[in-house]
Amino acid sequence: MSYRDTQLFIAGQWQDAADGRTLAVHNPATGQEIGRVAHAGIPDLDRALEAADRGFAVWRDTPAIERAKVMRRAAALLRERADAIAPLLTQEQGKPVAEARMEVLAAPDIIEWFADEGLRVYGRIVPSRNLAARQLVLKDPVGPVAAFTPWNFPINQAVRKVAAALATGCSILVKAPEETPAGPAALVQAFADAGLPAGVLGLVYGNPAEISNYLIPHPVIRKITFTGSTPVGKQLAALAGQHMKRLTMELGGHAPVIVAEDADLELAIKAAGGAKFRNAGQVCISPTRFLVHESIRKDFTAALAKHAQGLRVGDGLAEGTQMGPLANPRRVTAMASLIEDAVQHGATVATGGERIGATGNFWSPTVLDNVSLDAKIFNDEPFGPVAAVRGFGTLEEAIAEANRLPYGLAGYAFTRSLKNAHLLSQRVEVGMLWINQPAAPSAELPFGGLKDSGYGSEGGPEAMEAYLNTRLVSLMNV
Repeated sequence: MSYRDTQLFIAGQWQDAADGRTLAVHNPATGQEIGRVAHAGIPDLDRALEAADRGFAVWRDTPAIERAKVMRRAAALLRERADAIAPLLTQEQGKPVAEARMEVLAAPDIIEWFADEGLRVYGRIVPSRNLAARQLVLKDPVGPVAAFTPWNFPINQAVRKVAAALATGCSILVKAPEETPAGPAALVQAFADAGLPAGVLGLVYGNPAEISNYLIPHPVIRKITFTGSTPVGKQLAALAGQHMKRLTMELGGHAPVIVAEDADLELAIKAAGGAKFRNAGQVCISPTRFLVHESIRKDFTAALAKHAQGLRVGDGLAEGTQMGPLANPRRVTAMASLIEDAVQHGATVATGGERIGATGNFWSPTVLDNVSLDAKIFNDEPFGPVAAVRGFGTLEEAIAEANRLPYGLAGYAFTRSLKNAHLLSQRVEVGMLWINQPAAPSAELPFGGLKDSGYGSEGGPEAMEAYLNTRLVSLMNV
């Protein structure tokens, strides 16, 4: 499947924008334009909203078992097409093709789990205080959904929203990332080919601010789901609040990694090191603040630096590449600024710390040691291949630092002590904490954060609730 231009998907049809506008799509490994993506205007959004409204009327009255069949067919098609879709993802986003293929293959599992969970959306009968009445608690779909998805995982972040919406009987209009349009388009195509009724799933691209400002207040839209940065998330949440729209927000993080004195050092390096440089660190749950007991900090830093030095950086399509380029030039500028600031505040560059070559957005895997709490990188989410290490004396001190920031998405810890693990599980303020392992999210588990990292879940049964109304109906015999 060769890279080609991406259109809008409205009312079951692929189409250009009404005014013909397009945006360029670039390969981050070369900087070269590889295609164009249609740029929706207000007339396109109006057509998409009208289609979503009609699609909802059809889909909400489709039995859950029939909805599940369509979803399972889409999942099967994605599996069949994984080898063709993965290179498209790599060309537009940069991640190694092996990682891209894993992302594509994770989507069918998510779809199938939600398809099955949709069969278990149960209400209940509540015994009445008046025996002449029957009290019913009903669950029904909230209505058309507007979804806003990011460029770092173009398929993974979209499929969680799409699957939850479809499983509950909602229609959904996805505003996908303009930088990485082909991945979401392939996801949508699988549903279209699986027989999803027209209008139940739409896809648009364009000016993010214009689209969000139009869709969120629109009376057709009843639910908003957003994955992205905390500042943008707060703006969208405020807008949604003015119009009483249901919200799921998966926002930024700054994941602490607490390495206790009794940790298995080899395990910590393998697990946290692998997670740190996955997708060049452009992961919302990427480990970022490494808090290491002073007695093992030097050994840990040296081992992590050795791990980073051993990574093969290159074009994601090249055989053997373990880390691709950053997704866009903005990330390169951000890395340079963060590292310069850290060094000015006393940090030491254990390895990396510089751009690789003059073509593409390649950055060397970087490890910083003895990072000050005043450095920007210990306060602002880096979203890149930089591990910042700082020592601590007591576990309580490490926990206090882990909780210092307003973020609360993900965290990691390594210890052999059950007592330490229990304390960490009780006191670290994050929505997801992995102890002695890398991140292991799956469809059946909650996925979301606390504090400024958002609210709601994109996984597990908890994800379904945001797409459902809960209603009481009391029937009196007369």
